[in-house]
Amino acid sequence: MTANTSPATGLWRWVELSRVHMFAGSMLGFWPFSWSMTMAARSSSLTLSTYFFSLAYGLIGAALTHSAGCVWNDILDRKFDRQVERTKRRPIADGRVSVLGALVFLAIHLVAIVAMLWPANPLTWWLGLATVFPLAGMYPLMKRVTYWPQAWLSVGINLPSLLAWGTIYGELSLASQVLLFGCCCWTLYYDTIYACQDKRDDVQAGIKSTALLFGAHVKTILAVLAALLVVFLTTAGTLNEHGMPFFVLTVGGATTHLIMQLQNLHVDDPKNCLAVFESNAFTFGGIVWAGLFVDYIFG
Repeated sequence: MTANTSPATGLWRWVELSRVHMFAGSMLGFWPFSWSMTMAARSSSLTLSTYFFSLAYGLIGAALTHSAGCVWNDILDRKFDRQVERTKRRPIADGRVSVLGALVFLAIHLVAIVAMLWPANPLTWWLGLATVFPLAGMYPLMKRVTYWPQAWLSVGINLPSLLAWGTIYGELSLASQVLLFGCCCWTLYYDTIYACQDKRDDVQAGIKSTALLFGAHVKTILAVLAALLVVFLTTAGTLNEHGMPFFVLTVGGATTHLIMQLQNLHVDDPKNCLAVFESNAFTFGGIVWAGLFVDYIFG
């Protein structure tokens, strides 16, 4: 089936535009929220029913925010996307969706996000708005002006980790802030790996990234970021007075998995980079959450 025949020109083009079928992006936004929510649930003795409802709410919010970000990114990057092999068949880049249609689609997402934030306390409300509008909104522009767009993304995608804590307590703890720093290191780590897929095309298109900035030292810097992530996770857990399940399953499991990722990573192989990137979304995030959850239940 070609890009110009049904269902590519029907409903499926909107699915492609939102990337709702690509769960990796949504999960990468959800995991930091779930980690923070589980830490807060443990320290506040939150009931399981309220906890799982909050997780479901956060997952829906992460999916909506990810989809909105993808639509906005594709609107702004449509000319760049046509120059990159991996992105040239995206719906706006290849003409299956108009810019006006995409803007309407984006507006629907934003209305839904604001509606989800509406009942929140003031801290959560303002953190949520900051995540969506200045941070996510400006991210596509960063790759035009700096080699650190991944740093900007790391703040925007992980600020919701503070939403979880703010929802329960109405204020932020030191542990939640330390966890945020760890999450930012994680995003810099996995999104640099993701950017390694497009290094050649990005140079020709004039797109900047940490993958290009780090150059031949990329694996060394990735190892440093991974180490910092583990340090921040350990510190946040200590500050929040977590028990042995956290240190064995979360810290031990995360460390082991990151070592395996780095050993298997080939930064000049796009398919390998994508596989390692996706392992962060579907495996690493779950490992960290599992230890936190066991500690919440039995701690």
